[in-house]
Amino acid sequence: MTYCVGVLVDDGLVMIADTRTNAGIDNISIYIKLHTLADTDERLLFACTAGSLSVTQSMLSLLEEGLPCLDDTGIARTIGAQPTMFRVAQLVGEALSTAKRAIGTTLEGSKVSASASVLVGGRIADGPLTLFQIYAEGNFIECQPDAPFLQIGELKYGKPILDRALTYETALDEAVKVALISFDERCARTCRSAARSIWWRSRPTLPANPSVYGCRKTILTSTSSPPTGAGC
Repeated sequence: MTYCVGVLVDDGLVMIADTRTNAGIDNISIYIKLHTLADTDERLLFACTAGSLSVTQSMLSLLEEGLPCLDDTGIARTIGAQPTMFRVAQLVGEALSTAKRAIGTTLEGSKVSASASVLVGGRIADGPLTLFQIYAEGNFIECQPDAPFLQIGELKYGKPILDRALTYETALDEAVKVALISFDERCARTCRSAARSIWWRSRPTLPANPSVYGCRKTILTSTSSPPTGAGC
């Protein structure tokens, strides 16, 4: 089962997702679950997805094409046109609930779940880094300093280490290590699968773009060398 975790500390944001998916006990495949929603000079947005693959893929396609216009302009509503992270979360929630309703109706007869959830994180312009958890019905919550992480998927095994080791004041390098340990703890209890991760600092003096990588237990940074002790 999927495990995704997002950590938001004062220094920056970490997002990790596995790549394992299955349809039944003997049909296991690999799919990317960490997606780039926007990567421009003005905004950088990522999403981790868990749950029904058909629902989350449909949601991503809806976001790429744009949701129907709600006024007389005739212009589709896209991620790139949203002025704030709150509006981005609303749009992703609408796309997710729309996909779930469309596919869920078909799956009801087969008694197959159409549930899905999403982590959305990033920043628009000079705004703060923000992290949201979006539920299948389209509602969402925002990550706050008193609980600086959000999880989706099979979260019970990875949660204790996050509860014990993370605070909003945790350094970003330490947050990366704790998140990877949380991921390893979950995989040790269930299955082995590869991970894709992103992380970047909130300090404006550092490079804006994060590194995206697909190798477990290896941290690549936007700078020329990895952070000390970031591998686990």
